[in-house]
Amino acid sequence: MEMFCVNNGEKLNHKVGESRKIKGTVVLMKKSLLDFRDMKASILDRIHEFLGKGVSVQLISASHPDPENGQQGKLGKVAYLEKWISTITSPTAGGASFSITFDWDESMGVPGAFVIQNHHHSHFFLKTITLEDVPGHGPVHFVCNSWVYPTHRYKYNRVFFSNKTFLPCQTPKLLRKYIEEELANLRGNGSGELNEWDRVYDYAYYNDLGSPDRGPEYARPVLGGSQDYPYPRRGKTGRKPTKKDPNTESRLPLLSLDIYVPRDERFGHLKFSDFLAYALKSLAQVAFPELISLCDKTINEFDTFQDVLNLYEGGLKLPTGPTLSKIRERIPWALIKELVRNDGERFLKFPIPDVIKEDKSAWRTDEEFGREMLAGVNPVIISRLQEFPPVSKLDRKAYGNQNSSIREEHIAKNMNGLTVEEAIKNDKLYILDHHDALMPYLRRINSTTTKTYATRTLLFLQDDGTLKPLAIELCLPHPQGDHHGAVSKVFTPAEEGVEGAVWQLAKAYAAVNDSGYHQLISHWLNTHAVIEPFVIATNRQLSLFHPIYKLLHPHFRDTMNINALARQILINAGGVLERTVFPAKFAMEMSSVLYKNWVFTEHALPADLLKRGIAVPDSSCRHGLRLLIEDYPYAVDGLEIWAAIETWVSEYCSFYYPSDGMVEGDSELQSWWMELRNEGHGDKKYEPWWPEMKTRAELIQSCTIIIWVASALHAAVNFGQYPYAGYLPNRPTVSRRFMPEPGTPEFAELESDPNLAFLKTITAQFQTLLGVSLIEILSRHSTDEIYLGQRDTPQWTSDAEPLAAFERFGNRLMEIENRIIEMNKDNRWKNRVGPVNVPYTLLYPNTSDYSRQGGLTGKGIPNSISI
Repeated sequence: MEMFCVNNGEKLNHKVGESRKIKGTVVLMKKSLLDFRDMKASILDRIHEFLGKGVSVQLISASHPDPENGQQGKLGKVAYLEKWISTITSPTAGGASFSITFDWDESMGVPGAFVIQNHHHSHFFLKTITLEDVPGHGPVHFVCNSWVYPTHRYKYNRVFFSNKTFLPCQTPKLLRKYIEEELANLRGNGSGELNEWDRVYDYAYYNDLGSPDRGPEYARPVLGGSQDYPYPRRGKTGRKPTKKDPNTESRLPLLSLDIYVPRDERFGHLKFSDFLAYALKSLAQVAFPELISLCDKTINEFDTFQDVLNLYEGGLKLPTGPTLSKIRERIPWALIKELVRNDGERFLKFPIPDVIKEDKSAWRTDEEFGREMLAGVNPVIISRLQEFPPVSKLDRKAYGNQNSSIREEHIAKNMNGLTVEEAIKNDKLYILDHHDALMPYLRRINSTTTKTYATRTLLFLQDDGTLKPLAIELCLPHPQGDHHGAVSKVFTPAEEGVEGAVWQLAKAYAAVNDSGYHQLISHWLNTHAVIEPFVIATNRQLSLFHPIYKLLHPHFRDTMNINALARQILINAGGVLERTVFPAKFAMEMSSVLYKNWVFTEHALPADLLKRGIAVPDSSCRHGLRLLIEDYPYAVDGLEIWAAIETWVSEYCSFYYPSDGMVEGDSELQSWWMELRNEGHGDKKYEPWWPEMKTRAELIQSCTIIIWVASALHAAVNFGQYPYAGYLPNRPTVSRRFMPEPGTPEFAELESDPNLAFLKTITAQFQTLLGVSLIEILSRHSTDEIYLGQRDTPQWTSDAEPLAAFERFGNRLMEIENRIIEMNKDNRWKNRVGPVNVPYTLLYPNTSDYSRQGGLTGKGIPNSISI
């Protein structure tokens, strides 16, 4: 009997039961190409190939059972990758393509998965396998994107699945056991220290920040698992506890970057090389405090603003003579030369931050000070003032009267003839309020070298859409005890004389508060930390076939890796954050206390704007909201991005979930959501605001929030760091002395040399160098970045309608890009460029720029929290 099949316009002629050959293409990256130092791996791999121990693949049928395989999918014959030794590619080429040939007969049916075994000495990164022409089915794609270690590293088979998408109830029964086993492998057994080849996603408290074995000054509380210090969970490493504290996990050596995360969560080779290259300065500066102090005539101080500008215009000049000899005695000269840039003679020469590119002093204007609350690096805090004077929500029994001491007589002269009552009624008063967040920690913070305040800044919305500062309140704890309330002083705008110098200092104290809150809460806690549990739960509970896994997975790329590196060198005891941001050793503890206020649903952008009073519901307006500050670039662009994400998620979820019952009946989805609440954000599991995940609307809302936070929100609060804060006087991170009092030597200095007094008050030289080095690294897009609206593999799903919806999403983002460009050119919108002439591009999606240059572009929304 003959059988005729038509495929791709060709007539195939073969007999039933007759075997034939099926060609396939395997794309992977060899480890020996990614690590040129690993010559041993390359040589041993060649030997293993000669001995016939190569890379084997067995297809698994999704449609025909195998009685000898426990009624699971039928296993095909073993096939091997061809020409391993002779196939070479550049590490930047995206992978080498290998041919593979499978023996095929009809009893295999539709291949839905495959088993791969790596008999080499070293591991490789498997990208895709494509079967060119499966009889009756055409091409079959397997998107893998996973590291495959030698077989002896696993106690199970490595199984990969096709790009089909199924709900659990629709998943082929013959593959179900393979899926369940894969999820069990990813969950692990909960014990032991994890190794690089382990693929385990599990939860742990933030108990690895302190180093009590080094001394009590390096001890830190465990964050997570208690009412006092709640926190999102982080990825488990399984390291042993410290000797002095069994509740604290031991740490790796200080400069080690080999902290465990599941291997597939690690940076790619391009990104890791970029990261190491730009991290060199930061790590070097940690090791070179002596060098820094010896390079300045006043130890650890900038003497003039020109000294600061020299960091960008010429760098710090290397000393000569005896001083240079002294440095060379202390520090290896080879390391110093690593820091020397193209000008040869100077080092630590940073790129010029956008905020001073066109005008070296416009950052000091009141207009720019207000504008950056709407279009700067932390545009997510400002709120509408609805009660005057501002009222504190701190517990009066513990903190006494913490209400504001700002009165109408302080601000009346600058409100364009309006009374406070009229201004509030007309939505003209706004506040940047850091008082309640900082006051409970301020006494302890100021017991260190830091000398700062809890601040409130009032602003007036003018007719041209700009914000005019009205008053800044600087508050300290009462010297006789917290229960006596706050001691506060109010400062108002001035331009000339000592009053103008005092006002510039008041703005600096407000900026110090905002810088610290931005780094700890807006950036670290509300994006990096809160998303990590979603990464873990998604890999533990959703199979690779699951539509929500495929929707969310691109938005988790590199997040666990960058968070692990942060725990190792940034947010740990004595780490870079504690050295450069004013809460110092109390930074992470304070972020834990503020996590108590975290509400998942309030991180939907519309909900956030409504909560802050910046918008009001209005069905006649675009997006159903009316912005009370019409020229609010973050909100204007953000609402467009939010709506585009929401539309994409809605179309995608509606395709797979035609009814609410499909959501509630999805066993994997329900396990995922339960684990997120009970484990990932376990300290918040009893909160009533969690969506119940019983309806399609709740699923769409939750996925939209996750994608928004991981992509656009993170982009808005991260990639503006260097453009605005790379020039530290604009965004100082520390204040080292209080506001000078009349009659003191400090006040006399303020009168005679206000710039020197300003520089002596804000971040010191070494902290500036360290902080600027850090944010230069964190503000860079990597050269392999994947942006919102893009995927790393076109065949990420086989379903045509989701692919079409995704294409519409990308087209919508391109329209938003064009709209942003046009608005930035429109002179009506004063806040989009401001006195410093820096266009607002932080929410420019960058989908049209496929060159992937990376660097300090100040624009582009990556899919994930990847840096």
